[in-house]
Amino acid sequence: MANEIKTDVSQGVAGEPALHRSIGPTQMALYGLGSMLGAGIYGLMGKAAGQVGNAVWLAFIIALIAALLTALSYASLGSRYPRAAGAAYVTQRAYGFPLLSFMVGLALVCSGLTSIATQSRVFAANLADLFGIEGVPIAWLALGFLLVTTGIVFRGIRESMWVNVVCTLVEAGGLILVIAVGISYWGSVDYLETPAGPVDGETWLIVVQGAVLAFFAFIGFEDMYNVAEEVRDPQRTIPLGLILAMAAAALLYMGVAITAVSVVPWQELAVAPGPITEVVARAAPMIPPVLFTGITLFAVGNTGLVNYITSSRLLYGMGRQGLLPAFFGKVHDDRRTPHIAILVLFLILAPLALTGTIAELASATVLLLLAVFTVVNGSLFVLKRRQGEKKGRFEVPLFVPALGAVVCVSLIVVRVSTGDWRAPAIAGALLLGCFVIYMVMRARAGGPLHPTVGENEDAD
Repeated sequence: MANEIKTDVSQGVAGEPALHRSIGPTQMALYGLGSMLGAGIYGLMGKAAGQVGNAVWLAFIIALIAALLTALSYASLGSRYPRAAGAAYVTQRAYGFPLLSFMVGLALVCSGLTSIATQSRVFAANLADLFGIEGVPIAWLALGFLLVTTGIVFRGIRESMWVNVVCTLVEAGGLILVIAVGISYWGSVDYLETPAGPVDGETWLIVVQGAVLAFFAFIGFEDMYNVAEEVRDPQRTIPLGLILAMAAAALLYMGVAITAVSVVPWQELAVAPGPITEVVARAAPMIPPVLFTGITLFAVGNTGLVNYITSSRLLYGMGRQGLLPAFFGKVHDDRRTPHIAILVLFLILAPLALTGTIAELASATVLLLLAVFTVVNGSLFVLKRRQGEKKGRFEVPLFVPALGAVVCVSLIVVRVSTGDWRAPAIAGALLLGCFVIYMVMRARAGGPLHPTVGENEDAD
């Protein structure tokens, strides 16, 4: 196993400032919920209805069960080893293979980068539409969004979390509004009707295919692990916040799904440019559509903020673990944030947002994320079977990470088997790029990297 870490990461190294622990259970749950909700659900509902018909709510239940397996693994790992860049850390602890740990961490960074860059341009487009901004290129509005987000993240975790809380409440409020205006339509359709008839032995495959699509509405729970060093009582707060976030997201998704197919026939919902907007337009025509454009701004902005926080903590954690240069692990004396990691992210994000060449990259990173989930589930499986490995305050049965890994591998197979070679090719190219960076770092270090692992993960 790699060298023991010599200091308590939560207290800084050799008297250096540490990250500020200020996140409680409620903020933790809202952080995860905000990451999961995003703006994607507004378009995803129509696509899912097109595949599954009125049984879209059932697809979300199956997707929840599938996603919950990996989420519970993350909750257990967060209880055992509450660290920034926790996925890379537990991978190293389980397998002792620095290259794999490095690629897991950098794959997550790639996922965050593409998400932030995508959200910056979507935010800019919606902002221009909402306020009728003309004559200003979308790219410059996107850059402005990045500058503001960078400032918030640098300012401090407490300020970032309050912005996240406000945005998440607005996001959730928009979905609750959809349910409220359409609840009177509940019970008006057959909720087991699919494009091939009622749900039975022959049509279950359709529901499962819809569940594969719905699964991606729950992605985002993994972001909660990376702020572990800024959480109060992380061994309790991380599992509690994660489970509360998943439960809240599931209730909102199923409520919106039932409402959507009750108000708008699923055939029309599938082809509507804005499925949720169409639902509200029919159920409550007095509500102006511009309201949901405004809600979308909060949703997109929140997703960008959460991913920025997560990515900066990934770089910080990998710097502290010896997987990246040590300067990434520096913390600002006054703001108690990883300022160098935040600045480096901005320098990478700015050209991505300005050029806008990220659409294919974003779809490829979904494959990387599923691969990371597979490795993380496997890590928990290995660590649970290892004699002498300490337990956390939240433990799950051994079958949970095993099934979680199987589900993620199955989803990778489904994504790759669609026939679109571009996403797998780009994912492969990203992994090759990660490998090249690792080899460069190894050459500069004069030998293999030695990530630090130890027994101080649970210190406050």
